Amino acid sequence: MSSLQRNHSGKIRHRRHSTEAAPDVNGSVKPSLLVNDQNKYKTMLVRAHSSLWMLLGFALVIYMGHLYICAFVVGIQIIMARELFALRKQAYEDKKLPGFRILIWYFFFTAMLFAYGRFISRQLVNTVTSDKLYYKVVSGLVKYQMVICYFLYIAEYRFLLPASLIAINDVAAYFFGFFFGRTPLIKLSPKKTWEGFIGASFATIISAFVLADILGRFRWLTCPRKDLSTGWLHCDPGLPFKPESYPLPGWFPWKEWSVMPIQWHALALGLFASIIAPFGGFFASGLKRAFKIKDFGDSIPGHGGFTDRMDCQMMMAVFAYIYHQSFVTSQGFSVELILDQIINHLTDQEQHDLHFQLGKILRGRLEELLLQ
Repeated sequence: MSSLQRNHSGKIRHRRHSTEAAPDVNGSVKPSLLVNDQNKYKTMLVRAHSSLWMLLGFALVIYMGHLYICAFVVGIQIIMARELFALRKQAYEDKKLPGFRILIWYFFFTAMLFAYGRFISRQLVNTVTSDKLYYKVVSGLVKYQMVICYFLYIAEYRFLLPASLIAINDVAAYFFGFFFGRTPLIKLSPKKTWEGFIGASFATIISAFVLADILGRFRWLTCPRKDLSTGWLHCDPGLPFKPESYPLPGWFPWKEWSVMPIQWHALALGLFASIIAPFGGFFASGLKRAFKIKDFGDSIPGHGGFTDRMDCQMMMAVFAYIYHQSFVTSQGFSVELILDQIINHLTDQEQHDLHFQLGKILRGRLEELLLQ
């Protein structure tokens, strides 16, 4: 079939060679395993080149600090939204709706502002300015701002580890399938194989245990950031990052084995990243199949769009946040946490009343001690 077509006015237009996948005539999908692909080495080089640049860029953002990571994540979310909105860009009903594109972007940014604003602390606003007028303006801008942003500002470690495990799982699944893949895993993703899935699972779980130990040694990654500063961090990261010693049998060359508690938690993250998170990719494959496209975009050579790389990350981010809040974070109340709640949620008059009542209670207790 020619790549040129005539429209109703008789003009010749070029067919757009995009990421659209040609539907099979019989409606069936013939499995095309990566191990049998004649161009697999050429594709691997393209993917490796793009992956190297992504890795270097990601490392630079991590080095720059918490604030830049938040901006990085917001940028990825905007690019993903653009790719998803483009799926129905040329649909007939969308063309007849005035301002449709403006409308969906309006709802997107409204949702982002509302979600982020629930977790951004006023301490960030205090870092920007102490003037009352500017304080109101800046606080109004960030008042309605997602779980990820709050998650990142707790500590880079709790963002970097889950995200790295998904990347490790993707790379391991690709190479295990590249060299050993023979058994198709799921029809929605014909190139995914059981060999790649199982091999990547073992690689991810082992990497989770080792990577948790490496990342846990850097205060830059484990200490929380509570303002907009970009300097070095010094803190006590807490019990999860303090090694515990386990005695070994006498026939071992070492007498004991030191393990951080966070490494055991990392095993749970690795298990999720290798077994459950890939279903985010399967769902994305089904979505692409429904729209008859191969990739969500072409932003990353050899990989497709940002959405193609972030499909599993979205599931992992939700699980990592829930797991951290349920099993890692201390459920007690610290003095710092209580003071933060008082400053951020009570008015000046309520803080004054609280100070008066606390003073009254403490004076009463002091008098009782003196009488005894």
